[in-house]
Amino acid sequence: MPPSGLDAPASPEDGPASDAELDRLPAIARSLRDAAARHGTPLYLTDETTLAAATAELESAFPDPWIRQYSVKANDVGAVIRLATGPGRGLGANVVSRGEWAAARKAGVPNDRISLEGIGKTDADLEAAVRAVVVGNPLLWVAVESADEAEALAVRALRAGLGRAGRPPIDVLVRLNPDVTPETQAALAVGAGGSKFGMTETELTATVERLAASGGAIRPRGIHLHVGSQLGAIDAWRDAVRRALAVLGLLRGGLPDLDTLDVGGGFAVLPLGERSARPERFAREIPSLLEAIPSDRRPARLAVEPGRFVVARAGWLVGRVLHVRDRGGRQVVLDAGMTELIRPALYGGVHPIVALTSLGVPVEHPAPVVADPDARPARPPAAITPLPTPEPPRTIDGRPLPEIAEVSPFTAVHGPICESTDALGEHELPPLQRGDLVAIRDSGAYAASLSSTYNGRPRPPQVVLTTDGRLVLARRRGSVAALG
Repeated sequence: MPPSGLDAPASPEDGPASDAELDRLPAIARSLRDAAARHGTPLYLTDETTLAAATAELESAFPDPWIRQYSVKANDVGAVIRLATGPGRGLGANVVSRGEWAAARKAGVPNDRISLEGIGKTDADLEAAVRAVVVGNPLLWVAVESADEAEALAVRALRAGLGRAGRPPIDVLVRLNPDVTPETQAALAVGAGGSKFGMTETELTATVERLAASGGAIRPRGIHLHVGSQLGAIDAWRDAVRRALAVLGLLRGGLPDLDTLDVGGGFAVLPLGERSARPERFAREIPSLLEAIPSDRRPARLAVEPGRFVVARAGWLVGRVLHVRDRGGRQVVLDAGMTELIRPALYGGVHPIVALTSLGVPVEHPAPVVADPDARPARPPAAITPLPTPEPPRTIDGRPLPEIAEVSPFTAVHGPICESTDALGEHELPPLQRGDLVAIRDSGAYAASLSSTYNGRPRPPQVVLTTDGRLVLARRRGSVAALG
């Protein structure tokens, strides 16, 4: 069996299990306010400490020799790619286009640590992957999505003379659609049988056989798999990996170079305090799945490629209050919305919002009290005789007083875009006025990379809060002059 790094017994519980799950708000609230004062709002802030904790947890769950790739589509800002893939992080880059490939290279990631996948690879993308082999600087691998794409790549590889005259072949993984029912929203269930991603077992087997017979220009190296995002449980993921291992084992008998299984990502990042299966819980399934495969049919290389898990918790979107009004309850409109964070409008994504100032005064966020595991349990209170329930108050002539409607502590928060779907949910917030600052949590993934300039809004700046507490402007705010 290939080394899995999973020999240590795992905790029986899932849930907050690492520094990545500590609430950083008390430590960074002042930095969030300072960043807004320096660079205006809306702005994105990435907390390097939280990102480092996430990559450390990932490495602990999937240690070397696992190949760990950061999925660039989660956040394609150059500074964030550098933080995720830099020294000590142990992550390469997984990209889905030449644009993301260029961003990864600009961030300092070499080609041999970059894998190319994606449902929408163009002819130009495939040409570029082949050209990288020709010039002696190949990608780690290319994952193909369909028989059509495999054929298009093979034509270009043969035309370039790969596999002949001393030129190596191009390494390829083939994406399997595992036909499972992922425990997530339907829109995020890319491993479902009806999704547009990947191939059936029959299609995949035929494609691998055709590629293997392509005259040596393409070298099939394994199977690529991705079940879905925000996975709420491990069952569908485990079934998908089992199916992929079975297909790989069958094919590996005649193709010894077919030695790789990429299990994708999908680890959930839920609002802080909500329980979710950690990466270690997924990794814990791998040894028994491998044991079910004959030793000579097991993959020699295993890979994982999370995106959201690496960057989501580290990201904050800081906005400013524009309007406060009564609409049958308190309603607030911010200067940050779906152009900066589209997930609530697109998927109904939940992003808790906290106040940084209230009526112009900074809001204090006390550090959470951590229970002392060695503390003696409190003595149970003595039995207390309950007081009788008081009679409801009445008027002087004996009539009951009318009930007073209870005021909701929640505020409906909206963005500034001229769309009714630009709503950010209801949140428990203190009194607010125009100019107050709020922070939207867990905005590090699929916020900046999905942002737009709709309604003529320049892209926000990107600020990094370093581990030593410095605020570094990583990307300036876009200009109005550059729009249109």
